[in-house]
Amino acid sequence: MKSYKKNALSSDRIQQLNSMGFIWDPCDHSWNENFDQLCVFKTQHGHCNVSRNDEQNTSLGQWVRQQRVSYKKNALSSDR
Repeated sequence: MKSYKKNALSSDRIQQLNSMGFIWDPCDHSWNENFDQLCVFKTQHGHCNVSRNDEQNTSLGQWVRQQRVSYKKNALSSDR
């Protein structure tokens, strides 16, 4: 990714990676996947209070908790 950010990768290589679904920002991708899971959870349950103790949604519960902690610390980016 460092080469990509510095424009050191040729456009051909960028195109090759893009054509296979290469993920340029894994952190952003992971956040979006968790957000999508939370949307599904809310549709199914009518709320976003995912318990960390819910065996079917343990990692989602941990992610939701981390978002709340980040929000309280004013560390959540404005687009999130």
